[in-house]
Amino acid sequence: MDNVLQQPVTQIKGIGEETSEALQEMGIKTIEDLLMHFPYRYEDYELRDLADVKHDEKVTVEGKVHSEPSLTYYTRKKSRLTFRLLVGRYLITVVCFNRPYLKGKLSINETVTVTGKWNQHRQTITASELKLGALPEKRDLEPVYSIRGALTVKGMRRFIKLALEQFGEAILDPLPETVRNAYRLVSKKEAIRAIHFPRSHEELKQARRRLVYEEFLLFQLKIHALRKVQREHSKGIAHTFSMEQLQEFIQQLPFPLTGAQKRVVQEIIKDMQSPYRMNRLLQGDVGSGKTVVAAIALYATVLSGYQGALMVPTEILAEQHAQSLQALLAPADVSIALLTSSIKGKKRKEVLEKLASGDIDIIIGTHALIQDEVNFHQLGLVITDEQHRFGVEQRRILREKGESPDVLFMTATPIPRTLAITAFGEMDVSIIDEMPAGRKKVQTYWVKHHMLERVLDFIEKEVQKGRQAYVICPLIEESEKLDVQNAIDVHSMLTHYYRGKYQIGLMHGRLSSEEKDEVMKAFSQNHVQILVSTTVVEVGVNVPNATVMVIYDAERFGLAQLHQLRGRVGRGDEQSYCILVADPKSEAGKERMRIMTETTDGFVLSEKDLELRGPGDFFGTKQSGMPEFKLGDVVHDYRILEVARSDAAKLIYSHAFWNDSSYEALRLYLQESGVLHGEKLD
Repeated sequence: MDNVLQQPVTQIKGIGEETSEALQEMGIKTIEDLLMHFPYRYEDYELRDLADVKHDEKVTVEGKVHSEPSLTYYTRKKSRLTFRLLVGRYLITVVCFNRPYLKGKLSINETVTVTGKWNQHRQTITASELKLGALPEKRDLEPVYSIRGALTVKGMRRFIKLALEQFGEAILDPLPETVRNAYRLVSKKEAIRAIHFPRSHEELKQARRRLVYEEFLLFQLKIHALRKVQREHSKGIAHTFSMEQLQEFIQQLPFPLTGAQKRVVQEIIKDMQSPYRMNRLLQGDVGSGKTVVAAIALYATVLSGYQGALMVPTEILAEQHAQSLQALLAPADVSIALLTSSIKGKKRKEVLEKLASGDIDIIIGTHALIQDEVNFHQLGLVITDEQHRFGVEQRRILREKGESPDVLFMTATPIPRTLAITAFGEMDVSIIDEMPAGRKKVQTYWVKHHMLERVLDFIEKEVQKGRQAYVICPLIEESEKLDVQNAIDVHSMLTHYYRGKYQIGLMHGRLSSEEKDEVMKAFSQNHVQILVSTTVVEVGVNVPNATVMVIYDAERFGLAQLHQLRGRVGRGDEQSYCILVADPKSEAGKERMRIMTETTDGFVLSEKDLELRGPGDFFGTKQSGMPEFKLGDVVHDYRILEVARSDAAKLIYSHAFWNDSSYEALRLYLQESGVLHGEKLD
């Protein structure tokens, strides 16, 4: 937009200091800020047939007054006026609160227009607005804005109207005509007018389509430019190794790779052989075989004369990965070591010395790997598992232990494609979307709380066969606010129910890391048969003997989390079961239970979860890497997002973008957003 629009809002006629201060509290300082303060909904006075209106829905109707208005006072100032209104074939009751003056204005057979909430059962409209006479033939959609303090929606409409009249001509279009013509997009000036004051639903749709595309395109341009800058200014390691040797290693693995694993391995190897640093996210559902892919990448690193590091969030997971990798890499001449905070004294000193001298090829560990005294001889590949469990800073420290090593992030949390390309846009994304052959699906059942005894009997049958069970609860202790089963109570109830026949463990977030590891160790060695826990067990723990997962108050968990918890079972050869104990009150809660019983595909679930919860809630507030879009919605507008992403990639890597004057506004945007610091990327 033009610099004229960077002027303070006081330049608009009718906005004085007081109003300006009120607008500033909402973050509206300039004329541009005001024009970009979009409505969040529209008052639509379109007349509808009452047969199509749902209970409690807002509606506008037009009809003839059919009875004398009746007025009742509750107090001196509070009143209720009712009258009968004939709307087409319906005779309904209209209720107006605190508008006694209408009694003298409404006469029988007079046409009135009423807007309000429709009560289908009582055939009543509670009026929020009432106008004498019929609605005009041509009706605009009226914008409704979020406001604060003394500001009013009416006032906001007036200020934006004035801003458009005074400064509308200064709105410049950052999109070149070629792009606009290709998608038949209206100009920015037209889109901004129509988003605020649409003359029809179609005009509003086109304005929104145009502005959402621009918003997504600018964001994706930023991400692709950042990737290009990082790629071309971060000299990586061009790994060289014998492909024959790597193929031989893959051939002797105890099982053939799935098609998805082969594809992902090719993508990773290609990155490793390039002179640029790999920055790749590997997504794979629980049990899809990410560890094997990691083993192949680590072996390729060793073949090229470098060391590899695998960092995981917990000690028990580090130990499990060390065992898996030692088994997978046993035929190869590779030295593997484990480093966690439990490894102390002489053993620790020996590991550190061998790592620094290059005698250790692959190190697996927790955040102990990023401590100052850990030095590598020549670090070539860094893999972090469940990467969102580590902070950006922790990942950076490990990366800087080498000279621009390749980086591979792994996650078993299926992230919907739409979120992966926004939250992890600066990374390349690889997906293992196929399960190894012969893996049994976990059978999932939804039961109500009154069936709990049957569930406990089922657990007993499985435990008697030598198997184990998890019982997951949402909270640790009783809470007055939430009527949910808590881990401590459930532990006590199960101990009483099974009368000491089985060992029942308890795990929750208040235990120290050492205590958690101790409990998990006892469970993984079958010293504990039933483990009662909060969601702290959800990441990466591998107990193949556990065949039952019971989740209390399952409706309180999101689909992604339920799926992660379900993934704790089904890791051995026996049939496994997931039992959701839930009495959901809401439709969304019931829907979640239904979806869980219908599919075990994490990616299908993650897309559904995104639809039910929205992008903001998907990651949780703590580590939401999601950008805030003014208009765009990554779930509902994902097609526009895909197009914008593809267009941004083409533009960034095209000669025309960096030289053609028609792209000047977009180049300027990148410079101002701090992505480019004077670089001329061509």
